[in-house]
Amino acid sequence: MKRILTILFAAVISVTAFAQGRFGPDSAECVKYLSYYKEYLKQGNNAEAIGPWRQAYALCPVTASQNLLIDGQKLMRWAYGKNKKAEDRAGFVDTIMKIYDQRVANYPKNAVSALNNKAIDIVNFKWNEDNPKAVYQEMKDIFAQTGDKSSDLVYVKLMETASTLYSNGELGAEEVMADYTAISETMNSALAAKDDPKLRKAQKDVETLFMNSGIASCDNMLALLTPRYEANPDDEETLRSVVKMLSAADCLDSDLYLNAVKGLYAKDPSSGSAYLLYKLYSRKDDASNAVKYLNEAIRNCEDNQQLANYYMELGSYNYKKAGNNAAAIAAAKKAAELSDEFKGKAYLLIGTIWGTARCGGNEVEAHAHFWVAYDYVNRAAAADPSLKAEANALAGQYAAYFPNKADAFMYDLTDGKAYTVSCGSLRETTTVRTR
Repeated sequence: MKRILTILFAAVISVTAFAQGRFGPDSAECVKYLSYYKEYLKQGNNAEAIGPWRQAYALCPVTASQNLLIDGQKLMRWAYGKNKKAEDRAGFVDTIMKIYDQRVANYPKNAVSALNNKAIDIVNFKWNEDNPKAVYQEMKDIFAQTGDKSSDLVYVKLMETASTLYSNGELGAEEVMADYTAISETMNSALAAKDDPKLRKAQKDVETLFMNSGIASCDNMLALLTPRYEANPDDEETLRSVVKMLSAADCLDSDLYLNAVKGLYAKDPSSGSAYLLYKLYSRKDDASNAVKYLNEAIRNCEDNQQLANYYMELGSYNYKKAGNNAAAIAAAKKAAELSDEFKGKAYLLIGTIWGTARCGGNEVEAHAHFWVAYDYVNRAAAADPSLKAEANALAGQYAAYFPNKADAFMYDLTDGKAYTVSCGSLRETTTVRTR
């Protein structure tokens, strides 16, 4: 019996010592104020809770309870909202930030979560302060600790502050490039481990911020993107990113862009990737491949408005670059069929093609194509009022080349009579008009 009592007494002493260690040298007061503020919090009475919380925070070791720190941050946010004095608000924010540092130092298992939440509070409470460099450094410190466990907010806001400081002349291009490289590589690592739609969106936002920063010159982009492409030449997301960023930097004549676009088309032979190849070969004056891939874009396109746009572009390219007037007119007619928005431009293009045609034959045959040109430019003016002035000017020019009445009469042609014009590969029925 005596032995049992001894063991129980020793156990009580041990528990007391443990409590004193956990709750500090003034454990009774620590526990008292912990109980006070928690009771007020349960009642939703923040105003009464904040005083005993301050006492508990001053008396208790931070290792007493992580909830002491988390509850304190909630109370500081509440007090910030209630108090409009700048100096008081600054004090509340300083306390919130100090507590984050204590949570990270003393509760390492929750450090990443705490740091990502700290980024949210930096944005909420410090973003509009007139000290972007301090905010940038805080975001950079968080990113250095959280790495590929960073929240999407950390990636985006770090890039945003870096871009702002570059615009203000407070950060050099090399530093921003280094930040972007680190962010991109870390995001790629995170996405490789687990695909996350929010992180994918953040990745696009980071790219947009970087491209809009003014740093994205062609030389910079090639130096930045070549290693990324070479590390993952078959990864579709990498290819899309390289193509997008080189396009924004107007770096379309590089071998890297050519290889990335070809790789993207091989992975995804879609309308969009075919169109990119068309643009690439168009810049290189490779008409055969340009027309080939624009037709491929047309074949794979399911949106009528976009299809009309492609046909309009095909018509213009065949006329101006490929020298195929018949194909140009056929494409323009398809654009007009598909969309009223393109009718005016399509008719103007067809009229221009007929107006610049070179047709042989007698006095009438050599000039009859101007009747067709006249028809189409007038249809353009009727379809699109914004083209009226240009179309009317062309109509006047073409009318000046109509055959004269005597020449037409010699071939039994009078005004208003139907006439089919044949000019090389072009053929159209129109109406006789004379001067």
